[in-house]
Amino acid sequence: MSNYPLSYKLSWLPRFLKPSLGGGGDGFAPMAARLIEPPPMRTVRLAFIGDISAVANSSAPVCDPAIKALLGTADLVIGNCESPVVDRPSAVLGTRLGTHHAMSERFLAEALAAVGIAHEKLVLSLANNHVLDQGVAGFDETVAALKRLGIRSIGLAADGPVQSVKLGPLNVGLAAFTLWRNADEDLFAGRVSMASDAERWPRVDLLCAVPHWDWEFRHFPRAGTKALARRLAGQGVGLIAGHHAHVLQPVERIGDAIVAYGLGDFLGTALARQPWPGRIGGIFVVDVSADEGSRGAIAAYRMYPFVRLRSGDHERLVPVEGLDGAIRGKVEGRLGAIFP
Repeated sequence: MSNYPLSYKLSWLPRFLKPSLGGGGDGFAPMAARLIEPPPMRTVRLAFIGDISAVANSSAPVCDPAIKALLGTADLVIGNCESPVVDRPSAVLGTRLGTHHAMSERFLAEALAAVGIAHEKLVLSLANNHVLDQGVAGFDETVAALKRLGIRSIGLAADGPVQSVKLGPLNVGLAAFTLWRNADEDLFAGRVSMASDAERWPRVDLLCAVPHWDWEFRHFPRAGTKALARRLAGQGVGLIAGHHAHVLQPVERIGDAIVAYGLGDFLGTALARQPWPGRIGGIFVVDVSADEGSRGAIAAYRMYPFVRLRSGDHERLVPVEGLDGAIRGKVEGRLGAIFP
């Protein structure tokens, strides 16, 4: 059984059809900021992307060259693998209806090639509510598929809470966890990280949390989500990039920590004909100082919004400045409401 409250379940369809701006944007940070002046001599660039799924795609996306070039500047790309990677889904009916996620290894490889993400520079979280949609065998197949592709994974209970990645002189710690599950607790236990207490996490130059949290299709995080972000920041987490809301959410500064509450979808995780606010995603680019005196400090960040346009059996990833007509005005208006 899932662990969603009844009120959450009842609000899913209305909020999917009309994502909410309720909650207000007071206290949040701008879309971009430079935090160290003058800029450090050496930096490491992290790029965080949203949920990756094949639910809304039968073939690989078409990616605007500007998005591909942006991702190519990153030393490491971190995202969420929202669909189990399996050759043949075991939950056949649910997969056809879209309630159970699945994508093939071939689709994932072709999608990554289309957007220009090198496998050796990619880290994918498996700590999400859909990771056991194809059962335990599908979970095991997913872990094995990512290993075959040479993609690092985080959020596996067996690997411990934090995975350390060496990037030049920096040790970056990545910790993924999910607050939500679509299957029984005993299936998640021992397989998927659901621990959100960073008190005992190892210390590194920069500790990054990748949580699957908050409620879906709401542009502003709930009070409990914001409280958890503050607790993590107080426990030494310097950077948080969240998933699960499937819409773009704001950025917040908590002391020296930076929180990007939700990056939306990188590839569509819901129906192919999704309402336009749910088609806005973000690539959160963070430059981290590698200089001796400020090592591990966030030097600058910027959210790069884009839109997933429908094109036949796949999606087309387009930066906001590449949009035409009424859709651009609507997207810019929504972004203006999210980011001060």
